[in-house]
Amino acid sequence: MTELELLGPQAAGPALGSAILKATAEDFQVDEVLDIPLSGEGEHLWLWVEKRDLNTEEAARRLARAAGVPLRTVSYAGLKDRQALTRQWFSLHLPGKADPDLSAAENETLSILRHTRHSRKLQRGAHSANGFTLRLTALSADHQALDARLEQLRIQGVPNYFGSQRFGFAGGNVHDARQWAERKALPEQRNVRSRLLSSARSYLFNRVLAERVADGSWQQAQVGDLLAFTDSRSFFAAGEAECSDPRLAILDLHPTGPLWGEGLPATSGAGGAIEQHVAEQEAALCQWLGNANLKQERRILRLPIGGLTWHYPEPDILQLEFVLPAGCFATVVVRELVDLVPAGQTDSPCVF
Repeated sequence: MTELELLGPQAAGPALGSAILKATAEDFQVDEVLDIPLSGEGEHLWLWVEKRDLNTEEAARRLARAAGVPLRTVSYAGLKDRQALTRQWFSLHLPGKADPDLSAAENETLSILRHTRHSRKLQRGAHSANGFTLRLTALSADHQALDARLEQLRIQGVPNYFGSQRFGFAGGNVHDARQWAERKALPEQRNVRSRLLSSARSYLFNRVLAERVADGSWQQAQVGDLLAFTDSRSFFAAGEAECSDPRLAILDLHPTGPLWGEGLPATSGAGGAIEQHVAEQEAALCQWLGNANLKQERRILRLPIGGLTWHYPEPDILQLEFVLPAGCFATVVVRELVDLVPAGQTDSPCVF
């Protein structure tokens, strides 16, 4: 599957040129934003960890081995990219134990920058946002056109697609999910089951969002939509009054799309018709997700880009800095600017 099939059309217009992302780990930096005051005491040891070219799950395994504790006692808020320089929190449950020597976990790919105690473990999804510093190298694009496009994105945001990395190489996770859905069965391995269910939900959401980008309604609240605030998981129905709420214009309130589960989405009107259309086209996947006892949830269709700044350290380098809500993908921001190509190849788009 191509990136266009997995995500959908860009909203801001055609790509303005090409560039390389992730030529080095330092070109893709992520800092987890965690708004939790840590007490300094308790049976959980919290670690602020810097990782380079290392995924979150492997970092957790290394910390568990070094501490001499089961992997299940190591917690983290979210998964971070492997091919990147990332800083994120982990917690270790150490009831009645002193702080362990964790030096065996550290090397050129992992450093522990800070540690402190707290009374509770770190919960999945506890972080509020992620801060990004991205460096696009081998840039081939007009700076004035890029500046104008970035100003446009600052004002209107971008479609909140799940990035293509969610779906595996060439959409392999979606292919595997379809096969399980046809058999009306679930993988026994918990991590495989979780990955395929998540990929299927993400793909269906992207299908709905793609249709709303195509008809221009992804930024607009329509009667019958379900609306949500940027930092809230709750939602409410849109009537005539809600569709003119001034908070829509300042990117604080947004229309949402479905994260499929049991039952049918509670949307109606034009947005509901799009969701019903996708459900009919993907009936097997929708039924499979419902049978997995997942709840119907919602995700905002529009992604506001917080604190967006940029500059050009060199004529062929664009550096971007911004903050996105947790669970959102920096690559969908870059996608509205340029086509990405692999290092050493500057004439064909890179799907990643």
